[in-house]
Amino acid sequence: MDTSNKIIEHRKNLPRTELPNKVADEGGCGVVGCASSVPIKGKHFLTALDQMKNRGNGKGGGAALLGLDPADWGTTASILKDCYIYQIAYMDTSIIEELEAEFINSSFDVAHRYEVPTIEDYTSIGLEVEPPTVIQYYVTLQSSQLKTFKEELDIEDDRKATDEFIYQNTFRLNTKYYASHGVKQAFVLSHTKNLLVFKLVGYADHVLRYYKLDEISAHVWIGHHRYPTKGTVWHPGGAHPFIGMNEALVHNGDFSNYHAVSEYLAQRNIYPQFLTDTEVAALQFDLYARVYEYPTEYLIEAIAPTTERDFAMLPPMKREVYRQIQLSHLHGSPDGPWFFIIGRSMPEQERIQLLGITDTSMLRPQVFALYETDDLSIGLIGSERQAIDATLRSLSEEDDRFAAKADTYWNARGGSHTDGGAFLFDVDLSGEPTLVTMDKFGNEITKPAVVDNMLYDDLVELLPDNLHKYLARHDTYESLMERLVNHVGNTETLPEVVGLLTAILDSWHLLSNHYNGRNRMLVENFLSRIFRSYPTINKGGFEGVYINNEHRDQLRAPEEEEQYLVMDVAEFPVEGANSAANFIVDAYHLGWKRVLSFDWRGQRFAGSGLGPSSDGFRLDVYGNPGDYLGSGLDGAIVYVHTSAQDQVGQMMKSGKLVIYGDVGQTFLYGAKGGEIYVLGNAAGRPLINAVGKPKLIINGTCLDYLAESFMAGNPLNDGGFAILNGIEFDNQGNVSELDTPYPGGNLFSLASGGAIYIYDPHTKVEDNQLHGVKLVNLMQQDVDLVETYLKENTKLFAFNHYGEKEQIMQYYVKVEPRKLKALTSH
Repeated sequence: MDTSNKIIEHRKNLPRTELPNKVADEGGCGVVGCASSVPIKGKHFLTALDQMKNRGNGKGGGAALLGLDPADWGTTASILKDCYIYQIAYMDTSIIEELEAEFINSSFDVAHRYEVPTIEDYTSIGLEVEPPTVIQYYVTLQSSQLKTFKEELDIEDDRKATDEFIYQNTFRLNTKYYASHGVKQAFVLSHTKNLLVFKLVGYADHVLRYYKLDEISAHVWIGHHRYPTKGTVWHPGGAHPFIGMNEALVHNGDFSNYHAVSEYLAQRNIYPQFLTDTEVAALQFDLYARVYEYPTEYLIEAIAPTTERDFAMLPPMKREVYRQIQLSHLHGSPDGPWFFIIGRSMPEQERIQLLGITDTSMLRPQVFALYETDDLSIGLIGSERQAIDATLRSLSEEDDRFAAKADTYWNARGGSHTDGGAFLFDVDLSGEPTLVTMDKFGNEITKPAVVDNMLYDDLVELLPDNLHKYLARHDTYESLMERLVNHVGNTETLPEVVGLLTAILDSWHLLSNHYNGRNRMLVENFLSRIFRSYPTINKGGFEGVYINNEHRDQLRAPEEEEQYLVMDVAEFPVEGANSAANFIVDAYHLGWKRVLSFDWRGQRFAGSGLGPSSDGFRLDVYGNPGDYLGSGLDGAIVYVHTSAQDQVGQMMKSGKLVIYGDVGQTFLYGAKGGEIYVLGNAAGRPLINAVGKPKLIINGTCLDYLAESFMAGNPLNDGGFAILNGIEFDNQGNVSELDTPYPGGNLFSLASGGAIYIYDPHTKVEDNQLHGVKLVNLMQQDVDLVETYLKENTKLFAFNHYGEKEQIMQYYVKVEPRKLKALTSH
């Protein structure tokens, strides 16, 4: 019998628990994680968690940290290296002595005992339920216990035996003091090396504040808002992260087959105790990683199996291996919308990892990012891009080795045959710490190579003539910003400098080093500085006047010479009655026709709520806008001088939306009209259930499910359509074609109207990507239609990838719905 079966067989001796079958409402969570080659403090996570608080409800929050500094915990490097950290949460401190005697001192040698300090008054930070007392025990298994347990398991490996002893000891401890009691007394938070978990009834930022983790350093951090979508959710034991043995897992989403996964685990003598779908995911991860000892690629495949077209696109040998994995584990794979972030300790290799896995349906938002210099690397994962940038901004304010922007950002397509839809940030602690970023298949990911700074030559081709006077040869971004300081000596130069910096941001894709996060940070930071130098609204007397949240009560109608309102969004609430979105609506109703809004920090609903027929109003957005930007837009124009996030343009009716970057999940859901231009990529599910006449150009690609159930009319008779250009820009601003203009297997699925025009000069879009639709050649009417919008696209983004009008017929293909008769004839 092999080791894995011996471990599973031995677990028959553990107490049985009832399989969960409780269903609760599905809901979204706020998840974020980072892995760094240099240790970072918890306080840099606080801003990100604060900005995602609207994804929580105060009933569960948690954090995990890996790659610890022994000085933070009152111990030594040797103890930290040699000992497991048994971390226990006590709701009832009267049982400490009893529990220690039975589950700690009887089996372990304790090298260090540490009670985690807390703030004095938990209500002072908004908590309603007192968090548990947390005690750490730095332990090694007693030699006699190890010898006996190895004989029981019939295995020789000390590490494997110790891991399993601790796993089973934790199960028994939780059974006695948590799972079997109506009144919960204690439970194990975490129990491995170099990894700690904290959680409570509240928000994740409460965890950091209450346990004073803001000044604690670690190489990997994970945070989670909200609560498990199934199970006991009113108690700290029911909050994320959850553990198996050597991992801490957080989850955004919900399993539709939660009971089936629990039964799958029960067949292997594994029983959940906290009765949540997230817990079974952590237990499943431990089963594959530690018990079955799967390499990371196969572990991910067992959890998120590759299917349909992506499976067929795999190399033959990989298909055969994956087929065997799926035969064994497909019935136990989580089904439904989910996204995992996992912190993993691998002490025998002196490594820690941060892993993000996306479900194959891509129903939950996620974004990855990477920032690299010669001195350090940091990888980040989150529900929202603005949360990633909040962490980087906080780091950059304290440590100039960091920039407030990542070098590169990307979304994952779950189950992709190209990268697997899962990404791993691996920190090697065996020497000088290093970080390597890899996809599911082990392919390394790095930022594009830095090239010589060609700023002047780039900009002189792109900028209007009136802005050339600000440029000088041999400019770097730093020197340009320094010289601009001298030009902004009076208000008359403000609009021109704003125009220059906006033009740089809008042309970022065409500039050398445009993947360099530090350069973009310099431009955005200086632009914010310029905006804050505008005359304040209480003084007036200039074409643009400045206002912020502190002085929001000074908002008034524009005076004769005032053309636009300069709005500092930084301190506005994320949403609600006093939100930035509502303030913009108030300004619009007072008569402002243009608002330049900047330093967005995750605030939602920018440009929403303006009401019907808002023609003539323009909103410019700089910074990090949150979800639902432009939702319900009906006539207004919105320019987003950065990337947008999820649920953008939902139910949009008319107007214009221009995004100088990427856009997130569920873009233009249910849209009815308007013109929309996206410079980069859309994550997944744009234009689902859209009707009427929306007209969209995506210059990059869409991960999958583009215009599913599209119900627009005939595009040649003012109906809706999308143009997909399938291009990208290298770090010198050159346009190149993607490997395929559309990577997914669900293009225009179940559409009943409208069309998609795809730039596909090499005929890479295949019939097996289509469901209920067909590929056809363009007619002259199609060419005339496409050209009209491609010309506007060229004007907005300053490039032309297709050449002349006559080449549109040659390079583009049309996807349109099949007639009902054709669909029913098979």
